[in-house]
Amino acid sequence: MSELSHIRPWRHIERRKCRQIMVGSVPVGGDAPITVQSMTNTLTSDAAATIAQIRQLEEAGADIVRVSCPDEASTAALGTIVRESRVPIVADIHFHYKRGIEAAEAGAACLRINPGNIGNAQRVRDVVQAARDHGCSMRIGVNAGSLERDLLEKYGEPCPEAMVESALNHARILQDHDFHEFKISVKASDPFLTVAAYQQLAEAIDCPLHLGVTEAGPLRSGTIKSAIGLGNMLWSGIGDTIRVSLAADPVEEIKVGFDILKSLGLRHRGVNIIACPSCARQGFNVIETVGILEEKLAHITTPMSLSIIGCVVNGPGEALYTDVGFTGGGAGAGMVYLNGKMAHKQANAGMVDEIVQQVEARAAELDAARAAAAQALEPAE
Repeated sequence: MSELSHIRPWRHIERRKCRQIMVGSVPVGGDAPITVQSMTNTLTSDAAATIAQIRQLEEAGADIVRVSCPDEASTAALGTIVRESRVPIVADIHFHYKRGIEAAEAGAACLRINPGNIGNAQRVRDVVQAARDHGCSMRIGVNAGSLERDLLEKYGEPCPEAMVESALNHARILQDHDFHEFKISVKASDPFLTVAAYQQLAEAIDCPLHLGVTEAGPLRSGTIKSAIGLGNMLWSGIGDTIRVSLAADPVEEIKVGFDILKSLGLRHRGVNIIACPSCARQGFNVIETVGILEEKLAHITTPMSLSIIGCVVNGPGEALYTDVGFTGGGAGAGMVYLNGKMAHKQANAGMVDEIVQQVEARAAELDAARAAAAQALEPAE
């Protein structure tokens, strides 16, 4: 874990230094935790459907949710959506400056907008003033697939230099209006292009960076592509908030985002299951068991670890470093480990229920310990 980097320096990630902004009540950048975002795919004008999807994303752990506001009906519904949401709402604005003003007035925490695309200088001033008046931050969102024509003519194709130049041009407009509450993204569907653009941007400006490999694809291949691209950047310390763009249920984006951060020790939420791929040595059906446990433990938000290993070759060693462990044995039974130590034998028949019970108990124990530690730090009255 990152908190053990003083004894395991090879796990340490030195995050890029940048200024911090606020997206509603959520800090982004600086020393704030890296946040996980997704975007609704309902019609924003259908407030009830959009709120229902936001609720699913909140339960999955979303820190921030973005909604598209392509028309006046969408911004008209935004006030209701914002009031019902427990997390900050980002309004996605393209081209029409009035939508940006309406979204700010409706209570959006952030506007995803490219100021150079919304018209003349007066329109830019109006949107910036609305953001300032209503406490909105902004995200400049550059995509390789929609670069400005002059940049494509200059560079011949989407490339890191073109994307960074676009981002800095848009940023300069906000800076010229003395508006600095913004973050930037420079996304492409190609992980190579994405990573190279963010590396250059990270050197060029000190604002927070929103990471993503855009249009990554379906659940499996999109997850892999995102893990490669985002993993490279996060490992090198780049990134303050992330969105995994999948052609799948938006809830899956939140799950994948947290899994990427958990793998790098940057965020911890829920049960981290360590499981073997299984082989002829397994003492129980590992794959089936892990699938069931993943579903039954989805409600646990406490950061903790669980090892499910089919046999004694690696099982005891893995269990030494997990909160709860189960190692397959012979004669239809295995061994339960608690806090790295052998606890008791358990028949395979009741294994899942026993593991769920032990994980819930350990989660309650960890929560109580954290609450006690927090209380001890509070100043005496």
